[in-house]
Amino acid sequence: MKNKGYSRREFLGMSAAAAGASLLKISPRPASASDRIRFGMIGVGMQGHWLLSESITLPGVECAAACDLYDGRHVLAREIVRPDLPVTRRYQELLDNKDIDCIVAAVPDHWHKQVVVDAVSAGKDIYCEKPMSHSAADGVAMVDAAKRTGRIVQIGSQRVSSQICAKARELISQGTIGDVMLVEGWLGRNDPTGAWQYPPPPDLSPQNLDWDTWQGTVPKRPFDPSLFARWRCWKEYGTGVAGDLLVHLISGMMVMVGINAPPKQASAVGGIRRWKDGRNMPDVHAVVYDYDGLPVYMRLNLGTEMPETYRIQGSKGVLEVTEFGLSFVPQSGKDTAPSYYTGSFPRAMREAYAAKWHQDNDPKPGELRAMPETISFSGPDYDDVRPHLWTYFEAVRTRRPVVEDAVFGHHAALACHMANESYFRGSSVRWDEASKTIKS
Repeated sequence: MKNKGYSRREFLGMSAAAAGASLLKISPRPASASDRIRFGMIGVGMQGHWLLSESITLPGVECAAACDLYDGRHVLAREIVRPDLPVTRRYQELLDNKDIDCIVAAVPDHWHKQVVVDAVSAGKDIYCEKPMSHSAADGVAMVDAAKRTGRIVQIGSQRVSSQICAKARELISQGTIGDVMLVEGWLGRNDPTGAWQYPPPPDLSPQNLDWDTWQGTVPKRPFDPSLFARWRCWKEYGTGVAGDLLVHLISGMMVMVGINAPPKQASAVGGIRRWKDGRNMPDVHAVVYDYDGLPVYMRLNLGTEMPETYRIQGSKGVLEVTEFGLSFVPQSGKDTAPSYYTGSFPRAMREAYAAKWHQDNDPKPGELRAMPETISFSGPDYDDVRPHLWTYFEAVRTRRPVVEDAVFGHHAALACHMANESYFRGSSVRWDEASKTIKS
């Protein structure tokens, strides 16, 4: 599907039927009744209702029950699945249900660790939205729980399942771009919705929302509908632009370049430059990372529309990757003319050098000089959520590894936490593997 000027948000808002035309053309075998995967949905909000809608279109997958702390989303879940879908405010009921094989969770960041640890401890596999964790310590605990229980954990940074990222990885691994010198990426929005100024449900009240439970272990605040809808704006509940957008750039970069490790160091700058609405997370955030000697420069902006783009700079050229395709512009890495440094030579020496250079490098009469070719690929469809979900459910069914397990998800999330820590501390930070903490 070509981009006809729609923003990504507008694309995501289009019908589930359109999104179903996955770039992977999923056509798995029909599932028998005994082979069906029954999942419980925890969180039916903005991302959750999309994951729920996509999941139930997959062959052999059905939703057995849904949980949300806001009763209006019980209605929504039943509208999506079926009128008699069991719904609850208590996710533990889904974990205790022996007829539920696995969980799909899309809850605020500050609830990720508890839901994942509880799920795997109850013997349930779980798909958890990105970023995996709310803090570095949460991520460590989640990885430990996944390893201890042996349950499947897949994190929802869907770039990991992107056909475009897979093609970029193929080109890089084949040496097409040469040695990777530097990676840069950026993504920007320029509208209130993109900056998380979501409209709270008009009927929201302490009667139809379990406000105290929603706040979790965070210091309690009075009921606030805007806080419920716009939790990404506050570090107490979310991880800001780093956890919402940077994690996509980081996870995609990790797949393309072949990295599964946290950065050694991060240095960030930014600020609240446009959305002065009481938030405490920056709306502009730029970060430079050291990935074991590879510089990675990422830029996020909620005040200027910027299409999601990577430029992966190699010794043989530049690979540019977008949501919809990629192109490689080769570079020879050789001089195309005698070195201008010879301008510092005396004339006779300079002229002799130039004559020898042309003799060695100019094409002979009748010989054609090779013309470098730009390579480009366009994705047949931008959708990477559907294949990402399918990989998860197939892993639940077959016990094969997922594409983004807890270790990979933890490493991607650590880059986001390091970006936030560097911003708030006002200094560079590093990941200390021995203590499993972020240090200045």
